[in-house]
Amino acid sequence: MNVGLLVLQQNTGGGLYDAIGRALAGFGIPESVAVPLGRVIAFVAAFVAVYLLGRIVVFPVLNRMMDSRSLEDHAQKPLRRVTSVVVVFVGITVAFGAAGFENFLQSLATIAAAATLAIGFAMQDVLQNFVAGIFIFTDKPFRIGDWIEWDGNSGVVEDISFRVSRIRTFDNELLTVPNSQLTDGVIKNPVAKDTLRLQVPFGIGYGDDIDTAADIILEEARAHPEILDDPGPTVRLTELGGSSVVLTSRFWISNPSRADFVKTKAEYTQRVKERFDEQEIDIPYPNRTLSGELTVAGLEEVAGPLDD
Repeated sequence: MNVGLLVLQQNTGGGLYDAIGRALAGFGIPESVAVPLGRVIAFVAAFVAVYLLGRIVVFPVLNRMMDSRSLEDHAQKPLRRVTSVVVVFVGITVAFGAAGFENFLQSLATIAAAATLAIGFAMQDVLQNFVAGIFIFTDKPFRIGDWIEWDGNSGVVEDISFRVSRIRTFDNELLTVPNSQLTDGVIKNPVAKDTLRLQVPFGIGYGDDIDTAADIILEEARAHPEILDDPGPTVRLTELGGSSVVLTSRFWISNPSRADFVKTKAEYTQRVKERFDEQEIDIPYPNRTLSGELTVAGLEEVAGPLDD
C-alpha cells in the first residue's frame, strides 16, 4: 500500500490513468493488467466525479433559476432532462480524457461536429421550433389554460412542449401549432391580466335621443354583476354612419376568460336591446332605395300570334 502511494506521488507525467496504473503495478499487479485496469478506473472515476458535481452543483442552481422565473412543472421537466443529457455528455468527454483516449476523443469530436452540421441542415425547422419553445418557456407570453388569438385563429392552450403547442379551439378542435408560428407573429392574450376591457357598439336612429340611449347603456352596464364599477363603464359617440348613430360602450370585467367574456357581453347586449325596445329606440339596419325606369318592349310581337 505504501509502495503504491509512493509511486502515485512520484508520478508527475502522464494522466490520471497512468498514475492509477503505476499504483496498481506497485501492488504487484502485472503491467499488462494494471495499465488497462487503470484506464477503466480513471474513466469511471472521472465520469462519477463529473456526474456527482452536476447533481450537487448544476441541478440546484438550475432549480433556483427556474423557481425565480416561476416556470410551471411542465416547463421544468424538459429543461431538467436536457441538463441531464448535457451533464452525462460532459462526464463521458472528461472520462475519455482521463482514461488517456485523447485521440479517440478528437476523432469523436470531429465526427460529432460533422454530424451536427448535417443534422442542423436537415432539421432546421425542428431546431427553429425548439428554440422558439425555449423562448415561450422563458418569456411566458402565455400559459396553459390561457385563451390566445393569432393569425385569425383562437383557442385555449392545453399543452406546451419544446417543439409544438396544442391549442383547443372553441369548436373543440385540437390544433397542433409549431412554436415558431407563435413566436414569429403577434399573439393576443386577452386573459394575461387580471382585468379586460370590452367594447360594444350600439347603433341608434338619427331621430332617436342620444342622451336617453346613452343613459340606458350606462344603467345596464352598472346593473350587471360581472361588470366592474372601478373603472366604471363609459359611453362615447364614435361614428355617424350611413344609417345609424353609433354609441360605443366600454366596460371592464375581472378574472377574464372567454366564457366570461361571451356570457357577459351577450347578457349585457340583450338587456340594452330590451330597454331600447321599451323606449322605442330603433336599432336601424342599412337599407337602399332603388330608383329608375322599367321599359317593356316588343309587346306587339308577343300579342300578335295570340290574337290569331
